Amino acid sequence: MIGYIRWVDSLSKALGHSFGWCIVMLTLGTSYEVFMRYVLNNPTSWAYDMSYMFYGTLFMMAGAYTLSKNAHVRGDFLYRKWQPRTQAKVELVLYFVFFMPGILALVLTGFFYALQSASILEVSVNSPAGVPVWPLKVVIVVSGISMLLAGTAEMCRCLLCIKTGQWPSRDDDVKELEEVLLETHGTEQGASK
Repeated sequence: MIGYIRWVDSLSKALGHSFGWCIVMLTLGTSYEVFMRYVLNNPTSWAYDMSYMFYGTLFMMAGAYTLSKNAHVRGDFLYRKWQPRTQAKVELVLYFVFFMPGILALVLTGFFYALQSASILEVSVNSPAGVPVWPLKVVIVVSGISMLLAGTAEMCRCLLCIKTGQWPSRDDDVKELEEVLLETHGTEQGASK
């Protein structure tokens, strides 16, 4: 089970880091549009489509990575006071009742939605440039599958926690700023004593 979790986490990490480059493309495209529109008074016909496509892709493809880092927003005022086994049991039930049906619906309906869009080579109706939107609809399916895999890995984490009483460790390729500051401050205080 640990091997499966590590494999899914590494896949989620690779997808998250790869699609993180959408931010750079979005920034460059938007900057170009602002320059063309306000400096040269010659706006582009594709900037609006580019912005929602890159942002939508980034948002969808970052879901599995965020889930693998346990970084989704949660209201945990009760949850954090529970024992790890209780947390895992509640999470496992919630994954079965809410997460899996929603993600399976996303994958299945998204597949037919993307298939139909790709078969007609759908383009945007929002601009005269006729920007293809069918690739964005294919991303819906890919992101749904990556979320499905990440969700199964989280369910495996829950099962391991129920068995051992402790949550399995996660890869620390990214840390919260507060954690880094606390570690640095704690190290400085330890060295000064």
